[in-house]
Amino acid sequence: MSSSNLFRPLKLGNIELKHRVVMAPLTRLFTDESDVRAPLAVEHYAQRASEGGLVIAEATVVSLELGGGKHTPGIWTRTHIAQWKEITDAVHANGAHMFLSIDSLEPLADAALSTDKRHRQASESSEFSSLSRCDSPSESISHTINEEEVKSTTRAFVQAAKNAMAAGFDGVEVGANGYFIYPSLHRHTNKFRGHAENRIRFALEVTVAIADAIGAERVGFRMSPSSAFRMSSLAPEFTSLTQQLKELNLAYIHIIKSHAITNIECDTYKGIKPFLTIWGQSSPVLIAGEFTPESARSALDTEYPDSDVALVFGQQFLALQEAKFPVDDPLGFEISELRSLNASFYTGFV
Repeated sequence: MSSSNLFRPLKLGNIELKHRVVMAPLTRLFTDESDVRAPLAVEHYAQRASEGGLVIAEATVVSLELGGGKHTPGIWTRTHIAQWKEITDAVHANGAHMFLSIDSLEPLADAALSTDKRHRQASESSEFSSLSRCDSPSESISHTINEEEVKSTTRAFVQAAKNAMAAGFDGVEVGANGYFIYPSLHRHTNKFRGHAENRIRFALEVTVAIADAIGAERVGFRMSPSSAFRMSSLAPEFTSLTQQLKELNLAYIHIIKSHAITNIECDTYKGIKPFLTIWGQSSPVLIAGEFTPESARSALDTEYPDSDVALVFGQQFLALQEAKFPVDDPLGFEISELRSLNASFYTGFV
C-alpha cells in the first residue's frame, strides 16, 4: 500500500500534506448549553490526527443569531476560541493540520431555541423543520431574506473565519451540506434570484469575503452536487459556482460523490466529473464518497493518477460504539443519556 498515490505528498494552500487521507467534518453534537466543546473533544481529534494529515473539524456555527441547534459547537465567543485552541494544539502536536467547517443553522434552526436562546422568532425555520430530509426548500419556502440579512450573515461568516485563525486552525471550509449556503440558493432578494449566476451570488460573496479576510489559501469550499438533501437538484448552480470559485485560487474544493450522505438516499445528479473538469488543476480537489482502502487506492492510482486529489473519509475515522442500546429502539436515547452511558459516545457514535 505504501507505493500507492495515497501516500504522495500534496500542497494544499499554505500547508503540505504527507499523505492524501483526509478526515471529513463529522458532526458529534457534544457541547454544553453554551455551545462549547466538551473536554473529550480534545482527545477525539488528537486520536484522529496523523503525521502530515488533514483533519476537517465538524460544522461549527458562526454566531448566536445563526445558531439554534442543540449541542452544536460555536466559534463566536472567547470561550469557544479557547476550547478550539486546545483542540488545534493537540492536533498540531501530533503533526497534523486542521481546517474548521463553518456554517449556519438558519433557517433550519430549532424554533424554540430560536426564541429562547437567540432572542428572535424564526417563523421560516418551522417550515424547514417540518420537511422530510429530501424535500426541496425551493418548493416549500416562501420567506426571502433581505439585503441586511445577507450583509449580517456575511459579516458573521467573516468574523467566524477570523476567530478560527485565532483558535489555531490552518484554514476554514465553507458550504456544509444542506444548511445555510445551499438552501440560500433558493431564498434571496431579487438581486440573488433568476438565472444560475444570480442564484450562486450569495455563496460566492460569502466565500470572497472570507478569502479577503484570511487569505484564499486558507479557504476551502465543500459542495454536494449529487444530493437533494434539503434542496432540489442544483446542477446548473453548482456548475456556475465551480466556475466562479475557480477564479478565487482557494486552497481546495471538496466534492461529495453520489450516495455519500450516510444513509440518506436522495441523490438526483449522478457524477462529479463535470465539476472536476471545470476545476482542472487550479488547486487540489478533495473527494468524499464512501471509499474503502481498496477503492481509495484504485481511485488515486487509476482514476486520478496525475491529479492533485485527496480522498475524504468519515465513518472510518470513528471507533465502534460501545454503549448497549435497547434492541427494540436502538436510537431511543436522548443525546445527554448516551453521553452518560459511555465516554466513548463522543468518539464512537456514528
